Amino acid sequence: MEKEASRLIGLVDRFAGQKVAVWGDFILDEYLFGRTRRISREAPVLIIGYERAEFSLGGAGNSVLNLAALGASPLPIGVVGQDEPGRKIVDFLRGRSIPTRWLVRFGAHQTPIKMRILAGEENTRKQQVLRIDKEAAVPGNEGLKRKLHAALVEASGRCAALLVSDYNYMTVRPDIYAGILPLYRKRGLPVTLDSRFGLLRFSGMTAATPNEPEVEDALKVELGDNPAALRKTGAALLKRLGAPALLITRGSRGLALFEKRRQPFLLPVHGSTDIVDVTGAGDTVISVFTLALACGAGFRDAARLANIAGGVVVMKKGTATLTAQELKHAISA
Repeated sequence: MEKEASRLIGLVDRFAGQKVAVWGDFILDEYLFGRTRRISREAPVLIIGYERAEFSLGGAGNSVLNLAALGASPLPIGVVGQDEPGRKIVDFLRGRSIPTRWLVRFGAHQTPIKMRILAGEENTRKQQVLRIDKEAAVPGNEGLKRKLHAALVEASGRCAALLVSDYNYMTVRPDIYAGILPLYRKRGLPVTLDSRFGLLRFSGMTAATPNEPEVEDALKVELGDNPAALRKTGAALLKRLGAPALLITRGSRGLALFEKRRQPFLLPVHGSTDIVDVTGAGDTVISVFTLALACGAGFRDAARLANIAGGVVVMKKGTATLTAQELKHAISA
């Protein structure tokens, strides 16, 4: 175990400065905090006294923040509108010295927003009481597609890996993906994919990282807690994707790694199974997994690191990240 821990810590030490391109859907997360006052006379709803608002990045932006927190140098590639939410995303990234040259501002696009309203009594922890999503797909504009293709080509000469984060807002399109994948493969760069609703629209990646519900939806199966069904389904999906590896996240049951010509590698959840919050944990998993591959790790060590990282962030409230130091501490614990 000491040898394994030393090897994993050595990989984490190599995270610093690694350039990882992140192509996907950028979403503005807005958090409104308030104090619960009373039930309204107009309707059976809470009246919440406004206190403050906070903003962060969702979708592909959360993977960008995870990579930055781990000491890597993320290169965001995507589309935001020429609207206030789009400006906030650009300003948020620039404020953290993350380049925005490949984040296209497009006037015909409405930047997606996920607004969460959190409330509670004074001096108590605020709980989420409502979420409002303002959604819009990226237009299939040919000029816009050419800009994304050009950005991905340019990034291939500067990055050590490509992380694709598809939240179904159509930034990630199969025709663009098919056009750039051969270039990344020719250069020996890992390409990882997390697709919320369109997993089977893509193939040939280095590894995909779906969760169990996404796997069930893609193959129209029901896994439950059936190890035999998991093994059969994982092998079938790996073949459908034409990928060397497939990493399935399983919540409190850990991770399952499938590789060509190898037995499935099952990792129980790291740490406690009394999970606090799984929000954004999938972004942490793919970020650490991709970074490890970029540093030359094999699939199993990359999965080990991703599993440990996931076990740390699910013990944090809300959409969380972790630092390289936190990851190394968890490895040694």
